[in-house]
Amino acid sequence: MSRYGSLSRSELAVLVPELLLIGQLIDRSGMAWCIGAYGREGMQQVAIEEWMAASPIYTGRMQRALGYQGDDVVTIFKGLQLDIGAPPQFMDFRYAVRDPWHGEFHLDHCGALLDVEPMGVDYVRGMCHDIEDPTFDATAVATNPRAQVRPVHRPPRTPADRQPHCAWTVTIDPAFAPVSESADCTALRSSRAALTELAPIDPTDDGLADYSGPLLSDLDFTAFSHSALVRIADEVCLQMHLLNLGFRRAVDRRSEPAAAREIALRQLVGIAGVAGERIHRALRLPSDEAGALRLLSLHPLLNPAAYVDATVSDRLVVRPSPAHDDGAWVSLCGPGSTRPLQAAVRAVDPHLDVEVTGSDAAWTTTVVRRDEEAPVADEVAVTRISGGATFAFEPRRALPITPV
Repeated sequence: MSRYGSLSRSELAVLVPELLLIGQLIDRSGMAWCIGAYGREGMQQVAIEEWMAASPIYTGRMQRALGYQGDDVVTIFKGLQLDIGAPPQFMDFRYAVRDPWHGEFHLDHCGALLDVEPMGVDYVRGMCHDIEDPTFDATAVATNPRAQVRPVHRPPRTPADRQPHCAWTVTIDPAFAPVSESADCTALRSSRAALTELAPIDPTDDGLADYSGPLLSDLDFTAFSHSALVRIADEVCLQMHLLNLGFRRAVDRRSEPAAAREIALRQLVGIAGVAGERIHRALRLPSDEAGALRLLSLHPLLNPAAYVDATVSDRLVVRPSPAHDDGAWVSLCGPGSTRPLQAAVRAVDPHLDVEVTGSDAAWTTTVVRRDEEAPVADEVAVTRISGGATFAFEPRRALPITPV
């Protein structure tokens, strides 16, 4: 049973884009510590390796879940709309389809670019050239290994206020040499996250049960059924776990175990806090101990339920699970490592804290209130630098896109 099943259909429609944006912010949390450890070029290579490892797996999962499997441009574009690498509006992809094998997209707003531009042209080029070139094709390979995503123009922006931020073509041609998935992706396919089975969508539930219809300019999540939204939310959390597992593989090969664990922990603390802030605000959860426990039950750290074995009542109880087998986020939490849980509950109220008892893989957390406010964790403060921490979604109309 998914823990997201307890939310209403309207709450889920609010939560799903939040989860997509939270997934994109994982890199805002993690890459700062990679720069410190490996330098700018090393950080870029970690980003390339993690996205190439994860995106082909989770893209295929979402296609199967929502019934839009295919080998054409439309299938690629639908996948991007449900990808943590391209959260709606924050990464404002606008699509055009010429025919099944030719399409284009541009970004009217690229939150990632706006985050990186103040860091200088080398960081912009690193993200928009060095990282995007291999990872766009790696995402497309899940649909068609002979798909090529190529730039029309991209940053650094000339002039500095150029709009749209970038533009790309997508071409599928049997004459193109096929793209192969990375060795990390092949290895990650045997992870418990990749193999997690989730409940099928109920086709009798009120609302859309799939995305088999036309490509839409913007997804209207309120149009999906409760059952479909639960499945999407769980799949998006698995996207995050897979990306994190790719991140861990890239970091582990560059650092000694203790140093690698500390980088992974700092990434988790940052995203745990900012994810908590966004979910708490979006769902208007109470700002007390009960609200903090409710937040934990919905936090991607502890979802989906089929992957992370946890029960939330008057306290949080975590048991050994497939996520522990993978060395996923929850394996970084426990009696001797409370910082991620503290960051999450302090998103509700800085007076809140956690008391954790048990073993490394089986532990119980009680949320308590302290007299003094806790300071904001450094990792959370670093993640908040991203515009995604405070980004506000706006209502959009879902218009069908037809070939032009």
